[in-house]
Amino acid sequence: MSQPNMVPVEMNNNVGDGDNNNNVGDGANNNNGSSTTTNNNSMNGGIVFGDEGLDSANTSENQEGGSHHQHPARPSKRKRYHRHTKHQIQEMENFFKECSHPDDAQRKELSRQLGLDHHQIKFWFQNKRTQIKNHQERHENSQLRGENDRLRAENYQCRASIANAKCHKCGGKTAIAEMSLEEHHLRLENAGLVEEIRQLSLVVAKRTAKPVTNYTLTTPPVPARPFEGIESNRREVYGSIGNLPGSALRVKDVDKPLIKELAVAAMEELMAMARVDEPLWNIRANGTSLALNLNEYTRTFGNGLGPILNGFRTEASKATSIVFMNHLDIVQSLMDVNLWSNMFARMVARSMSHDAILTGVQGNFDGAFHLMTAEYQVLSPLVPTRECYFVRYSKQRGDGIWAVVDVSIEHLFPHLELKCRRRPSGCLIQQIENGFCKVTWVEHVEVYDREVHPLYKSLVSSGQALSAERWVETLERQCERLAYIMAPNVPSIEPDGLIMVTNNAKQSLMKIAERMTRSFISGVATSTGDIWFKLSGNTGNTVRVMTRKSLNDPGRPVGVILYASTSFWLPVSPNTVFDFLRDANNRTNWDVITTGGEAVQLISQIGNGRDSRNCVSLLRTPNTSQNKKMIIQETSTDPTASFVIYAPLDVTLTENVLMGGDPDYVSLLPMGFAILPDGTAQHGREGGSLVSAAFQVLVETDPSAMPSCSSVATTENLILTTAHKIKDYFNQQTV
Repeated sequence: MSQPNMVPVEMNNNVGDGDNNNNVGDGANNNNGSSTTTNNNSMNGGIVFGDEGLDSANTSENQEGGSHHQHPARPSKRKRYHRHTKHQIQEMENFFKECSHPDDAQRKELSRQLGLDHHQIKFWFQNKRTQIKNHQERHENSQLRGENDRLRAENYQCRASIANAKCHKCGGKTAIAEMSLEEHHLRLENAGLVEEIRQLSLVVAKRTAKPVTNYTLTTPPVPARPFEGIESNRREVYGSIGNLPGSALRVKDVDKPLIKELAVAAMEELMAMARVDEPLWNIRANGTSLALNLNEYTRTFGNGLGPILNGFRTEASKATSIVFMNHLDIVQSLMDVNLWSNMFARMVARSMSHDAILTGVQGNFDGAFHLMTAEYQVLSPLVPTRECYFVRYSKQRGDGIWAVVDVSIEHLFPHLELKCRRRPSGCLIQQIENGFCKVTWVEHVEVYDREVHPLYKSLVSSGQALSAERWVETLERQCERLAYIMAPNVPSIEPDGLIMVTNNAKQSLMKIAERMTRSFISGVATSTGDIWFKLSGNTGNTVRVMTRKSLNDPGRPVGVILYASTSFWLPVSPNTVFDFLRDANNRTNWDVITTGGEAVQLISQIGNGRDSRNCVSLLRTPNTSQNKKMIIQETSTDPTASFVIYAPLDVTLTENVLMGGDPDYVSLLPMGFAILPDGTAQHGREGGSLVSAAFQVLVETDPSAMPSCSSVATTENLILTTAHKIKDYFNQQTV
């Protein structure tokens, strides 16, 4: 029920309507209703001004006159008050329900109807609005306090549960507050594997002349997280392939707007760097590639992610190429982590997509943001991989024009050990005619590479190991391979006309070669997800080995497979080394495994690139009828890297494939060579070559068996003998 209240006339100068008064409005407590002191309450007949006693805000100023009340203690200050009648209050209440903000004309009409001054009407409505807002705020505050108390209690219960967590196996406390239960189980399993490694090392020390210290781990034994089911270029590798650091990364919702803003700014920087040449980009000493002018970059773009970190080195390059692939297919290959890691298996050891902040619009990748982790590799056991954590952002920049940019987000995860930071890097893709695209690639990273072996120091420090040229050349080569696999008529050469190979059979052989290449690459570099042993022979050459168990994989023999890898330098150009190794007539000079020193015969050569040296070959030895073996070989070359990869094949299975059988059921144990420049080439002068040899050998047919020391020593001897034969041949040629 509304009660009549009174307002002192002297407050008129401090109160106005919320629309035109700067001191009092709807969003603040009105002086008429809330600033009256306790002493004033006794003068007002016990009525409290403010939220507690103002039930209907029925106060106003009386400028015409009213009752005079005089306080005996303060005779000099008299205030006049006016009590609204119940009728006046009811009418204003009814009008307030219809309109809480009457204009000047409405106030004057009400004042005429109720016999009040229009200022009194204005102040009553203003006080009423303030009162209602105060009541609403008190109610909302009460609800928020209750919700806060509930969350505090829930948080306390969760903390208590975590503190009292027990391991279900041992009954002791578990560090579940620091890791997931899944990770806890993995650590228990890892402890058992470490013990097996220790026992194997002891066996090696007893049965060989080499000390146990020669068998050392090159990576930490405790992984961070499982490589959770992301199919990548490692998918042919059986069993566990280790853990990709950072696989548990999760970005807080509050950081996502920041990441988007960072990616959008990185996109603009990439566009500028892709479209501008001099003075931002200068020709390198080799005369073929571009290098970044760091002073011009800082002047143009500032520091962006901040100044270069202490001890880090900058690598920046730009390259352009024309590739045969639809522009949308290229974008999809970059934004899909599985397709990307397969397309660039030569440089991407492992990759994972953590979160898609936005997936794009209209069913494509326009405006998509993906948080990713990647481990970049140089194909050698002597060069550590580079781990990066970044956001990848794709955007359509025009009709047939797309851009994809990466930029590091390690600053959001201070617990990570940073050794590689990606400044805005990526590519600009422009559609041209006849299914071709122009791709401009920019690579800009800062790396800490103090652990690189001296043999690869020049290549890595020159920036050529993972340069933009390397990326576009790999993209162009992969697009060539895909085009030839899908071609309706694949070109081939059968020199002696021994067999007729159908187009389907050619495509099947190329699929086998593709699987062979991916498997070979997975056993060359020492990824952090694998446990490698280092064997130091008496000759000074370092061989790294690891074992993997093969189970239920139709593309691999069942058992324990030993991987061995080593690197060496040759004083001739990569082209010279590639031509020597790919030529079947030279095979007797170095192949000590598949041919036994005998000559091989070319059965079929299937082209899969514009360069005739890019091909898949089917070879056999003259006594094939006795040992039932053939050899499949793929040779691939571009200006940045070359490969000669081969594997022995069972004759019966090979003939089945040639007759239309499933190529996925052909078991493979790839071997071969990755050939890189040594980084010393100058304009008009060739440099040397860096060759990484990698073998895969079945050492046990029982997957649960441990490899014997003799099998390890035999494999080591085979790969070192092969390397020595190749080095001896070129040393004789250059004398």
